[in-house]
Amino acid sequence: MPVPSAEPEDSSSSAALKTRFSEKWQSLSNNTRGICWALLATFLMAVMSTIIKLLGDRLHVTQILMLRQLFMLAISAPIIIRGFPGSLKTQAPLLHLGRILLASSAMYLGFTAVIHLPLAESTVIGFARTFFITIFAVFLLKEVIGIHRISATALGFIGVMVIAQPGSGAEMSIYSLMAILASACAALVGIILRKVTQVDKPITILTFQATFVGLIMAPFGLYYWVSIDLNDATMLLLLAGVSWGAQMSNIQALKFGEASAIAPFDYIRLVYAVIISVVIFGVWPLWTTYLGGVIIVAASLYTLHRETVLGKKVATGTAPSKTH
Repeated sequence: MPVPSAEPEDSSSSAALKTRFSEKWQSLSNNTRGICWALLATFLMAVMSTIIKLLGDRLHVTQILMLRQLFMLAISAPIIIRGFPGSLKTQAPLLHLGRILLASSAMYLGFTAVIHLPLAESTVIGFARTFFITIFAVFLLKEVIGIHRISATALGFIGVMVIAQPGSGAEMSIYSLMAILASACAALVGIILRKVTQVDKPITILTFQATFVGLIMAPFGLYYWVSIDLNDATMLLLLAGVSWGAQMSNIQALKFGEASAIAPFDYIRLVYAVIISVVIFGVWPLWTTYLGGVIIVAASLYTLHRETVLGKKVATGTAPSKTH
């Protein structure tokens, strides 16, 4: 006697689960959805930094960047070809030009800092981006930020200061300065992304950056070229895949959420960096890192709670204006 197939039931259960998830996702506020994408982006960025640091022991930063952008373009190629020419059509060419120049600067400066500084230190300095992006969001995007979001951002930065311990006598190196400048450039890229995501497709945004940043880095990458082995090639491919995922997640985060709302969640990357430092590099953090990490996570979770509550109030028409 034949056994009835379970495929229809499994397919029905899968469809029902997908529908429930979609309904739950759609019920969230735009800022909450942006925050979820930002959490994924920060994790992938931490993994990306780790791979860059490992590759930096052998390869020049411009060679890493050139090959990374080339592989990211290859990953995007099927989507680009399938949607061509619409996948390359943009309504904001000047914004893309500014973004490409700023992204090139941010990547070169930031990658160099990651390679030469301890991972936790470069990550902490990179959090200056939160201040830059909040300020730029107010002046360039005309976003209105209230006491709750300002408090969460300030609390998160206090956690960073607990870890960084400014005034401890350590001199600022050229690589630390490069990390700060990279943060400023990255913040401006984020502001431009907030504008561009409203008019262009994510694949268009990613394609322009992957192509033109790669072209900018190509002359320098070829000049500093070092032959790569199978291990290098594997890590470069992994770097491209992780970077592609991180950028797509970041684009989605900025598409849904206000720039200043998702900014505090960049602090979570420090938690990832500490775990990676211990597991891969064998560097244990000081007690201040744990204390600062608790403060940072608390600030981020508070913002998530506030945005979730606000989303529910908006849905019921009871949300106060300009207080979040």
